[in-house]
Amino acid sequence: MAELEIRNLHVKVEDKEILKGLDLDVDKGKIHALMGPNGSGKSTLANTIMGHPALEVTEGTITFKGEDITEADPDERSRMGLFMAFQYPVAIPGVTVAKYLRMIVNAHREAAGEDQISLKDFRKETEAAMEMCDIPKEFSSRYLNDGFSGGEKKRMEVLQLAMLKPSLSVLDETDSGLDIDALKVVADGVNRYAGPGMGVLIITHYQRILHMVEPDTVYVMYDGRIVKQGGPELVGELEERGYGWITEEIEAAK
Repeated sequence: MAELEIRNLHVKVEDKEILKGLDLDVDKGKIHALMGPNGSGKSTLANTIMGHPALEVTEGTITFKGEDITEADPDERSRMGLFMAFQYPVAIPGVTVAKYLRMIVNAHREAAGEDQISLKDFRKETEAAMEMCDIPKEFSSRYLNDGFSGGEKKRMEVLQLAMLKPSLSVLDETDSGLDIDALKVVADGVNRYAGPGMGVLIITHYQRILHMVEPDTVYVMYDGRIVKQGGPELVGELEERGYGWITEEIEAAK
């Protein structure tokens, strides 16, 4: 059984059906890439995995670690080990980076039946993670994402990933709008933490991050469904040929 199993997933946003019978497996300890043209439903899928309340699952199931989480609240999914890095991370004025990180770390420790992290250990872990993400120490006292550049916000997402060490991370177009240095930070973070303890689902319509993070499996999404699956060689094929040939194949099969 895969760590994350999605079966026959149908999802509506208001009255419009976006996901139309989608099936997807994300295995533990593997890197998966989900690609597809704009409007294919990639971000809707990411938000559905995390339980966004504005999305209505009308049919199908989402199973994580063998447990049906289709109706679970977002915080319950997070405590189980699901993590999502957003395409557009929000600012939280009044809450410092350090306070936010300690709060989420302790919430996860509580869910695991562990004691709260000591201030000494928290400071040590945070400083090490910030150094890895190339984030200056003074950022710990700034309000989360308030006045941050796009690249700084994405580094904060990787910092949370480093601190939480989730079982499965969904990166929803985390590479969007990044310069090469910030993109390298994101890629290095994925390469560092992906492995036996963490699976990754990278959602993107660019190929450039997949030259820095080699996926084990590549899925292509079109019109609310997974329409093609392959290995890393599929990335090169999409880079060379675009998505038009996939559209043509689907239309010809109808």
